[in-house]
Amino acid sequence: MEVKTKTMGMVSVDEKNIIEFPKGLLGFEDFHKYALIESEYKPFYWMQSLDESSLAFLIVDPFIIAEHYELDVDDKTLSEIEVDSASDVIVFAIVTVPADGGPVTANLQGPVVINRKNNFALQVILADTKWTTKYNIIKALKAKGAK
Repeated sequence: MEVKTKTMGMVSVDEKNIIEFPKGLLGFEDFHKYALIESEYKPFYWMQSLDESSLAFLIVDPFIIAEHYELDVDDKTLSEIEVDSASDVIVFAIVTVPADGGPVTANLQGPVVINRKNNFALQVILADTKWTTKYNIIKALKAKGAK
């Protein structure tokens, strides 16, 4: 499928990389379908809206940037996207790259959870206040590299 993207023009995307948020993302409830596209900057991906080509989110696997990251999502919430097993789940964090040159951060408080079996997704808000919406990625990766 050909997808018009915000950052890369037209790109070809395999149907298996199309995800659907039945309820949309927080603040973007009207947009339901997204394509997962590898970014030119590893390990990041683009989550490109198929409903609005000017809407795209940079995302990253939170377990890469936060060594002890964990999320506890109740079964009722996971049932909204028909998750049967934890092994069916893929998790991403939405990344913010401020225009003013501030720190690049990841939202670890509100991860995106994808059921890899049916490609349904949702954004959850974690009850654990240990994780922030502004987790400094560069600082974390530098600290990780220093070990």
